Amino acid sequence: MSSTSNPFRLTLSAALPVLAFVCVAGAGAAFAETQTWELDPAHSAASFSVRHLMVSQVRGHFENMTGTVELDEKNPAESTIEISIDAASINTRNDKRDEHLRSADFFDAAKHPKITFKSTRIARAGKGKFKVTGDLSMRGTTKAVTLVVTGPTKPTKSPFGQTVRGVTATGTLDRKDWGLTWNKGLEAGGVLVGDEVELQIDAELVAKASTTASAE
Repeated sequence: MSSTSNPFRLTLSAALPVLAFVCVAGAGAAFAETQTWELDPAHSAASFSVRHLMVSQVRGHFENMTGTVELDEKNPAESTIEISIDAASINTRNDKRDEHLRSADFFDAAKHPKITFKSTRIARAGKGKFKVTGDLSMRGTTKAVTLVVTGPTKPTKSPFGQTVRGVTATGTLDRKDWGLTWNKGLEAGGVLVGDEVELQIDAELVAKASTTASAE
């Protein structure tokens, strides 16, 4: 049967361009739901605490941190998070201790200058909370960790015209899993430095123009 005698074939042929347009437009709309947010280093902090002499907590933070969040508002589980921290920027308010922490006994910052986190899974964990699992790379070792993230807050305009929002992430890890095993025993029992490290990341995120919007 010829194409001229088959009305269905004519209708399908005419509809294909329309279907193609709908598919492309739909994909573009879905992509547009994802917004890029960049971490503002001046208003963000990666801090930690670890037990000292089995009796107290020593706290510190890293001075230099960058990061990007690809946030899908409609489906947060499809979002991605990447963070990079300069290991040498550690600050515990004690120069001698900080030099030791930068050495091969701990972070070995000369050989492994970056501490990075890349999310692999995001799941809801109650109202306004998410469990974010990802690969934490430190001192040449990569292990999976899960952080509890609160936020993000609702977008707001800064006095400088930027759209910003905030998130807080907390978690606990065993430093020995990343090769940070240095320690000293105490005469009374126990060790100088605890193995369990409590983490907290407070991040202020700044909206970046989406690639979809710029392409249009």
